[in-house]
Amino acid sequence: MPSSTLRPLNLILERAHLAWDLAIIVLVIANLALLLFDSLFLLPPLNAAFESLAPSLYSLYDRYVHANFVVIDLAFVAVFILDVLLGWAVAIAQRRYHRWFFYPFVHWYDVLGCIPVGGFRLLRVLRVISLLHRLQRLGLIDIRRWQLYAVYAKYYDILMEELSDRIALRMLSGVQDQVRASDSLSRRLADDVVMPRKQQLIHEITRRLEDMAGNAYAHNRGDLMRYVSALVGRTLAESREIQRLKRLPMGSQLANALDSSLSDIACRLVHEAVEGLRSPEFNVLVERIADSGFDAWLKVDKHTDRVTEQVLIDMLEMLKDKINVKQWRDKYD
Repeated sequence: MPSSTLRPLNLILERAHLAWDLAIIVLVIANLALLLFDSLFLLPPLNAAFESLAPSLYSLYDRYVHANFVVIDLAFVAVFILDVLLGWAVAIAQRRYHRWFFYPFVHWYDVLGCIPVGGFRLLRVLRVISLLHRLQRLGLIDIRRWQLYAVYAKYYDILMEELSDRIALRMLSGVQDQVRASDSLSRRLADDVVMPRKQQLIHEITRRLEDMAGNAYAHNRGDLMRYVSALVGRTLAESREIQRLKRLPMGSQLANALDSSLSDIACRLVHEAVEGLRSPEFNVLVERIADSGFDAWLKVDKHTDRVTEQVLIDMLEMLKDKINVKQWRDKYD
């Protein structure tokens, strides 16, 4: 369908939706007013006062409204049921919810408000929620600015936080009990978690060692070279052979040349060694070393099991302490 045709159609649907919402709002207000008035009409003192103040109006209400209250109420209920069914159909057409049958559960207040039996009519007050929702959606009110809404939001947040905290604490306590009851937690962690990812972990360890060494060398190359040169110079200065060499003719020049050459060689060796960390050969060497030590690192005994169990229990206990903090106190104090 062309977009030029869709725009007028969408506009008509929006206006029809708005008109229907306004009509339902008027009917909800009228129905709630009727329910309230008829409930008060049943009270003997108010009934007598109404009859004495307006006898003719009392007679008309008693004859045409109160006597036919059930029929009138069923007429309202029929419209409300139609409203629920239309809203359900629109929600299905627009795929508003994950499943088609979610609508009556989400709009439970509308569904309960359609019950016309005896004391269930009092549940019609729940349609006030639907009324406020429609007015909010139409932009006629903004309940978020109401003081009553602020009080409701405050205690709703407190209730939700307390409930979620209790549930989380119970779950974490259950996990702690499971950890304590486990036969060999360390062995299960090693076999079920670590070993299936052994090669990935070895590769990651090797990569991090290469990156760490390369970054450390790049940021401290000047200091490292000066340290190596100073170390070579100090070693030669303390060498007896070099001291004897300096006593010979031209010995000092030879000692200085030797010092410079050895320092240069040592610096080149360090540089080549660090650059060699990025080579495939070094990568294979580190992976072999890590692989050979991996099984020893994962060796499990009773002491290891106790340590692993205690670490997990302490971590869970720390989470419980964190969850047990009443955040709503800081928010609303």
